[in-house]
Amino acid sequence: MTSRRPVRTSRADYAQFRTVPTRWMDNDVYGHVNNVSYYSFFDTAVNGFLIEGGALDIEASPVVSLVVETGCVYFESLAFPEPVEVGLAVDRLGGSSVRYRIGVFRRGGSEAAAQGHFVHVTVDRATRRPVPLPEPLRALLTGLVQQDR
Repeated sequence: MTSRRPVRTSRADYAQFRTVPTRWMDNDVYGHVNNVSYYSFFDTAVNGFLIEGGALDIEASPVVSLVVETGCVYFESLAFPEPVEVGLAVDRLGGSSVRYRIGVFRRGGSEAAAQGHFVHVTVDRATRRPVPLPEPLRALLTGLVQQDR
């Protein structure tokens, strides 16, 4: 089985950045941030963006977004206590879903230390059935779409 390693992304591949601190517990016995922590960085960056953008109220929004797919490729190690900068962009904006492109950068780094994707499906909070993206969410996400990519 052969697989082709993705091209490493740069800051220009992302529409927005959020700083996320690393924590002591993020390091593993090998002295670097463990792979599972990167998914936490993804979740923290995306949901922080949605909350601050007014598209998600974690206690009262009638719709919520559930993660249905993630993936990550690692290029270099990061370690506590350095904070990371997480780049966000939207690769695909569907009727009820969004696929985020996410890059994790060393502070000031020009190339991603790790990069991946994160797919949200918007569902009714009570029924957990897919629903169309609400207009405020769609408008916020449209700002992350990069046309020239």
